[in-house]
Amino acid sequence: MASTTSHLIKAFALCAVLSLSGVPALAASCGTGNFDAWLTSFKSEAAANGISQAAITAGLNGVTIDQTVLARDRSQKVFSQSFEEFSGRMVPPRLTRGANMMKQYGSALSRIEQAYGVPGEVLVAIWGLETDFGVNTGKFQTLRSLATLAYDCRRADEFRSQLMDALRIVERGDLSPQEMRGAWAGEIGQTQFMPSSWIKYAVDFDGNGRRDLLHSVPDVLASTANYLASHGWQHGKDWEPGGANFAVLQQWNKSEVYAKTVAYFASQLAHAP
Repeated sequence: MASTTSHLIKAFALCAVLSLSGVPALAASCGTGNFDAWLTSFKSEAAANGISQAAITAGLNGVTIDQTVLARDRSQKVFSQSFEEFSGRMVPPRLTRGANMMKQYGSALSRIEQAYGVPGEVLVAIWGLETDFGVNTGKFQTLRSLATLAYDCRRADEFRSQLMDALRIVERGDLSPQEMRGAWAGEIGQTQFMPSSWIKYAVDFDGNGRRDLLHSVPDVLASTANYLASHGWQHGKDWEPGGANFAVLQQWNKSEVYAKTVAYFASQLAHAP
């Protein structure tokens, strides 16, 4: 999380999207019975979905409900800052470090642009806004957060799916359950992927056999590029509002203010000395 505000704007946008999908009847009914009974039922469902017993045991044994997560979920407010307010607060303090990151990871960013067509400026802007370039990735236990939100009935179906994908991340060896920490709503990694996005778009760009969006900067940046490319990024086209790629930035975050801030930050980095 780059800041409380930047996380809030992303979480609010996530809620707005998820609330449209509705919550159908579930195999392990949300909010009914005690949490332990619900978790036992979920473990059976995970096994029926082909997840190994080893991953289920490692990921879910001993998990308890997190009241702090529920409190965060219920206290979200509509994000009301203007673009001028948000970008003015978020971009200037990160511009020098962002320019330094462009230089430090210049070789990797060049190879990533060749592979996915997404310029380094855009990736570094997202990286900086999301977690201050990996400094603030969040401290919540991801599996506990997702289990809590899946048990709760507000958006249970979506978070049950995310919890399944988090177990798949454990199963294929990308992260251990202990390593899997992030934001309160389940976002993990240096650019804050939900588990479903990790499963779909995470790539092993450093070639060490793991897709590691917590510790490997090449994996982080390449996976972010893969996400944008998969959502229609056009190489060489403009990313400012009205440009061909601005709509892709809004696929990253539905908030127009956030997307405009990414675009502005990227343009500033493009012209940095």
